[in-house]
Amino acid sequence: MTYVLIALVTVLIIFLMMAVRVVKQGFVYTVERLGKYTLAAEPGLHLIIPFVDRIGRKVNMMEQVLDIPGQEIITKDNAMAGVDAVVFFQVLDAGKAAYEVFNLNAALMALTTTNLRTVMGSMDLDETLSRRDEINARLLNVVDHATSPWGVKITRVEIKDIRPPKDISDAMARQMKAERLKRAEILEAEGDRASNILRAEGDKQSAILKAEGKREAAFRDAEARERAAEAEARATQMVSDAIGQSGSQAINYFVAQEYTKAIGKFADSSNAKTILFPIEATQLIGTLGGIGELAREVMGARADERVPDAGTPLPTRRAAPRSSSVQPSMPTSVPATAPPVDFT
Repeated sequence: MTYVLIALVTVLIIFLMMAVRVVKQGFVYTVERLGKYTLAAEPGLHLIIPFVDRIGRKVNMMEQVLDIPGQEIITKDNAMAGVDAVVFFQVLDAGKAAYEVFNLNAALMALTTTNLRTVMGSMDLDETLSRRDEINARLLNVVDHATSPWGVKITRVEIKDIRPPKDISDAMARQMKAERLKRAEILEAEGDRASNILRAEGDKQSAILKAEGKREAAFRDAEARERAAEAEARATQMVSDAIGQSGSQAINYFVAQEYTKAIGKFADSSNAKTILFPIEATQLIGTLGGIGELAREVMGARADERVPDAGTPLPTRRAAPRSSSVQPSMPTSVPATAPPVDFT
């Protein structure tokens, strides 16, 4: 009796162990009753009928990553290129993923590889290198539509790498270098053009300002000459009036004044020790006497003295000998009266 009880307890324990199933988080177990799929066990504790129900598939419900190995594809322009990709997917229906397709990962890899060749084969090599987002979108649309009966959701399809042939890579590198050199030359030419334009504008403005300056200077010069001419005319008029009023005395005054200035310039030389004058230079002394006579007449010192005629020479005083180095070229006596100056 004891042995029977022990056997019953042992069978009961085994029966309970076979009936209790614990599903881990992130997984769903399919339950098969007599070989037929009946339900999907969610994470937690579940009881099944031993020897009638059994756990069929343990389906991973988390998002998974499927690495697509490198593929050699031929583009539209007959260029060979190696492509690597990855697929992100998630099982939404455990029953379909377990029983609608055999070996889900292999099916997804084959489906993605086939569509990858189709999509990239319809593009040129340059398009495949520059339009990766379009390739990813097209692959995602096609693969997701094909896997929807399997209870699988394709979340993302990404192209990891595109490897063109080495000769094409070298040609592309040379093309990129030539393009950058072209841009550099264009930018340099545009800079030279802008510099020349600015320099020409500067030269233009400079020429305009110079021309305006010359015109203003010419106007000012003409105005100065006009004023100088007016002053000269007034001075000439005053001299003419003085000559008309005083006769030859005024003429002798102006001539003596200019003669004295000219003689005085000889003494300005620092190298001159002895100056020889011609005999005509002694007439200056008589002219100076005429100047003194004119001064006395103007000041009224001799108001009653008779004014000589224009043709009569003015009396002159004999100049006292100067103790200077200026000597006449001929030792002659100075006449008492200087000859009159003839203006006719």
